[in-house]
Amino acid sequence: MLSLKEATSFVASEVIVVDNNSEDESCTMIKEHFPEVILIENKINNGFGKANNQGITLTKGEYICFLNPDTIVPPKVFVEIIDKAERLPNAGLLGPRLINGVGDYLHESKRNIPSPLTSLRRLFGIKLGHVKNYYADHVPSKNIGDVDVLVGAFMLVKKEKYLFVGAFDENYFMYGEDIDLSYRFKKMGFQNYYIGTVTAVHYRGESTDRNAVYVRRFYSAMRLFYKKHFRSNFILDFMVLIAIRLVSIVQSFKNFEKKKKEIAKYYLVSEDKDLRHRLRLKLNKKVEILRVITKEDLGDTNIEIIFDNNFLSFKEIITQMQVVRKDNITFKIIPQDCTYMVGSNFSDGRGETILF
Repeated sequence: MLSLKEATSFVASEVIVVDNNSEDESCTMIKEHFPEVILIENKINNGFGKANNQGITLTKGEYICFLNPDTIVPPKVFVEIIDKAERLPNAGLLGPRLINGVGDYLHESKRNIPSPLTSLRRLFGIKLGHVKNYYADHVPSKNIGDVDVLVGAFMLVKKEKYLFVGAFDENYFMYGEDIDLSYRFKKMGFQNYYIGTVTAVHYRGESTDRNAVYVRRFYSAMRLFYKKHFRSNFILDFMVLIAIRLVSIVQSFKNFEKKKKEIAKYYLVSEDKDLRHRLRLKLNKKVEILRVITKEDLGDTNIEIIFDNNFLSFKEIITQMQVVRKDNITFKIIPQDCTYMVGSNFSDGRGETILF
């Protein structure tokens, strides 16, 4: 919320939060610390699409941005993407380059339509002649280009175009809504643009962790998408749906448990010596303070880099995560004037908040 608050200070905006019956103190936190936010508190989990559609009914702006709660955005993100929306021809949906909590690029930031053959290639990891890959590899990750599908974690669109194409399909509970909406924009003749010049963090897995429930919902969404957009004849339908079902069964037996790394050394990127002292007490380990950090500073043992948002902007933090990322490094961020840090130790696992 703090990175979003900073980013929205550069444009005339309103923030609408739809809470799907959170079990933590999220709503209380929003009311106490962000009273300007319009908050909808659902008594049950209505699903991703329905919750977004609820929020749309209250919007007054020219543009809409769908944004997951587990994201961190740079300060000028909306200024830059809206500028692209005004300049790019026939723009429909727009989305930025996304990285996860350990600094890895998220390939789902740009995808192709999961046609039956593309889906089979994806499901079984095989190449099928000239059939497109699931990910839109024709656009380099740091470029701007027209793609089929953008990820629902961050989508920006002009409101009048969104209403023209139609809202999120509420038959999808979670997963698939962004693919369905992207495809409908393409079918109506719009271009969906991936904006690789702008990077945001998506702690993929915070909204829902990868487990058997995730697998069941994901492949159910894929079946729904196929039936809605690609159903053709009985034999092909049967083959595709059976393939999806078989893969979902196999995936459901996988062990998605993740073992947290034992951190050997902590680095705090800051000038605040008092903050370092408090972290040392909390972590019960030595914390080295640095003003600048490079890959040359880092060895091969497990290291955690903690960024002080009072010292570095969110944009600088996002840049640093990409520059120094290595398999043995994890990151945490201490938001400005806060006594907690947030981050994720895994590329696709649930993030965490640590009080100190």
